[in-house]
Amino acid sequence: MKTLMLGNEAVARGLYEAGCSFVSSYPGTPSTEITECVAKHEEVYAEWAPNEKVALEAAFGASLAGKRSFCAMKHVGLNVAADPLFTISYTGVNAGLVIGVADDAGMHSSQNEQDSRHYAQAAKIPMLEPSDSAEAIAFAKLAYELSEKFDTAVLIKMCTRVSHSQSVVETGERILPEQKKYEKNPGKYIMMPANAKKRHPEVEARTKALAAWAESAGINRIEAGSDKSLGILTSSTSYQYVKEAFGDTYPVLKLGMIWPLPEQKIRDFATSVDRLVVVEELDGFIETHCRNLGLTVSGKELFSNIGELSQNAVKEKLGKKVQTGPSMDENIPARPPVMCAGCPHRSIFYVLKKMNLTVLGDIGCYTLGAVPPLGAIDTTVCMGASVSGLHGFVKAGEKESAGKTVAVIGDSTFIHSGVTGLINIAYNESNATVIILDNSITGMTGHQQNPTTGYNLKGDPCTRIDLESLCRSVGINRVRVVDPYDMETCQAALREELATEEPSVIISRRPCALLKYVKHPGPICSDPEKCKGCKACMQIGCPAISMADGRAKIDTTLCVGCGVCEQLCKFGALGAKQ
Repeated sequence: MKTLMLGNEAVARGLYEAGCSFVSSYPGTPSTEITECVAKHEEVYAEWAPNEKVALEAAFGASLAGKRSFCAMKHVGLNVAADPLFTISYTGVNAGLVIGVADDAGMHSSQNEQDSRHYAQAAKIPMLEPSDSAEAIAFAKLAYELSEKFDTAVLIKMCTRVSHSQSVVETGERILPEQKKYEKNPGKYIMMPANAKKRHPEVEARTKALAAWAESAGINRIEAGSDKSLGILTSSTSYQYVKEAFGDTYPVLKLGMIWPLPEQKIRDFATSVDRLVVVEELDGFIETHCRNLGLTVSGKELFSNIGELSQNAVKEKLGKKVQTGPSMDENIPARPPVMCAGCPHRSIFYVLKKMNLTVLGDIGCYTLGAVPPLGAIDTTVCMGASVSGLHGFVKAGEKESAGKTVAVIGDSTFIHSGVTGLINIAYNESNATVIILDNSITGMTGHQQNPTTGYNLKGDPCTRIDLESLCRSVGINRVRVVDPYDMETCQAALREELATEEPSVIISRRPCALLKYVKHPGPICSDPEKCKGCKACMQIGCPAISMADGRAKIDTTLCVGCGVCEQLCKFGALGAKQ
């Protein structure tokens, strides 16, 4: 059956059709939908793991037991999973193991741009790179064949544009292979030095065998062009830009396996054209390979290694005239992202700013606490770095930092990698205060469950990790819970905990305002007669509040009635319920 599918949905369909039976992932844009979609198939066990390292290790365990397995993550998640990734390259697999990683060129929802192709090369693991949804299905199935044929995990690299664009696919039936028998093999699976030394030559031999396979593989194909003055070497979404820009004008070598790369095929293609150009996003990965082969090639001197490419960028850099559309006479006002109306994190950041504290932030929708008018966050690095960084900051600052510095971290992020930082605080006894922003969900990636919510990926009730008990169990004696909508209580709690001479945790607990089960009291009203136009209510940056004719105005289609703005108004102009 032919249908339209998102790239991520297509990967999930390919996993299903290939007989994948076990999926463990951690949500991260733009990879999240792969796991959400495959979880809809009852035949596949699917779960959210606490972090990407755990997810990959679980998927490896399922492969070891004889079931085809998969795990997915975004590019920065692969950093977290790098430890098992490099060693799994040595052990190989039993049943097929496929790892999905989605890069985010342009940083639509990420703290950095990172080219995951380097991981494939460094870990010596093959990587496939689909350029549309049809290839996403096909490559997912092919990945399992390669995994079991060459005794290796296989990486499938997606990117934002392929993950979140739709194209036509043709679905097939699920074919479930017979479960492979697990056989004890210490030399293969116990990576102590003596065994690892014997496995390394096998990894190198496997890479050579995969490179030989890549020479004749249909996923690395040459598409003829009428003008051989230029030949284009490309892959992924860059291939789509090239075809939209030039059609069949120039010959194209389209790479579906991005590592290992075929040497002879690239050499032959280079000799068939007058000029060779590599079109690729981010780093010059293919270009470097071509230069290592001694080929004369153009690439990053034409195309930036920053951000995404586009059809027009490809046209312009390769000498084709770009048609320009009508221009805007006026500049369009910027619309930076803001916390939602009623977001339980907003008031906490207002209090932190009011108290003039140094705030080490973390990864999540609460990172928007850095955006004006709140502007309450000083750093954001990676998952869990707020808690670990707080310990170092307080230890290094000693008296200067004590009582003036906190960390903020979400519930899901705390479970992901914040708890280890808290253990470090307790163990090494820094006078640090950590605020866990518990909104009862993994918010930024689209409301996924996590170990603190009491529900699993499929929405079934499960074990709920109690944050208070967890914090106390690692050695934190001072643990308290506050309602972020009550700003006076929050400020008092902060003052008390910052004044103590031992580590403490404040859990700011209120569900995300967008959760379907959350019942709101309804919008409040503003009284223009009482409003003095002081704009105190504007200091929290709520999108439901604006100024009209010098008076505060409430957008009742956005306001949920959280009451935070009421606490800021000294004149009683806000709060009358409709």
